[in-house]
Amino acid sequence: MSEIKTEIKLIALDMDGTLLNSEHEVSEATREAIAEALAKDVHVVLSTGRWLQSCHPYAESLKLTSYLVTANGGEIWTVNKELVEQHLLKPEKIEKVYTLAKEIGLSIWMISTEGVYRDSAPDNFYDHKWLKFGCESYNESRLSEMMKQLSYIEGLELTNSLPTNMEVNPKGVSKASALETVCEKIGISMKEIMAVGDSLNDMKMIQEAGIGVAMGNAQDAIKQAANYVTDTNNNDGVAKAIHRFVL
Repeated sequence: MSEIKTEIKLIALDMDGTLLNSEHEVSEATREAIAEALAKDVHVVLSTGRWLQSCHPYAESLKLTSYLVTANGGEIWTVNKELVEQHLLKPEKIEKVYTLAKEIGLSIWMISTEGVYRDSAPDNFYDHKWLKFGCESYNESRLSEMMKQLSYIEGLELTNSLPTNMEVNPKGVSKASALETVCEKIGISMKEIMAVGDSLNDMKMIQEAGIGVAMGNAQDAIKQAANYVTDTNNNDGVAKAIHRFVL
């Protein structure tokens, strides 16, 4: 592959399997690379499937100053916790998906604007605002059946964050669509982004960014879509990508 010539003004980082190592920590080398990028006035944006409360402490620790893309693009926040944009799943949709997953025998998590439900549900789905649904199983046939059933439900965006799970957002919601909004706010283009990720919920941002980087531990489809494959999340892959394309 020929060397990519793009001036990067924003680094979009997935968290689990990308920014974070297996201990859910940011390595010292990655911290230093991010600090150097920030010192060059490059925006660093966490672009994650996590909800705000579970990613904001990392943003604070890294001294980020820009935006946060959470719940796979379901919400965009400033680092000062000001809501910029929000996309919700209809309560009837998430209740239907939850019931299907229970019937098939999958582990379940659901993210509302107030918190995370794991293998449990509220008394009334309509009392809450829903951002994302997730389910997982090591039984491939159960996941395939869930995928089949979800294909009959309109208005859903389906991805994953691991080969053993599925994630559901409202149709059209993705990390890429959220980053487009962030670009408009900052005054840059998607071509000035380096996006780094490892799973299918990172696919669109990797495809649409000026430089799409797959982690060494990424799913094969992500590696094939990326411009470049860096090292693994346990071997400073993010730091190495930042040094190669930004610093």
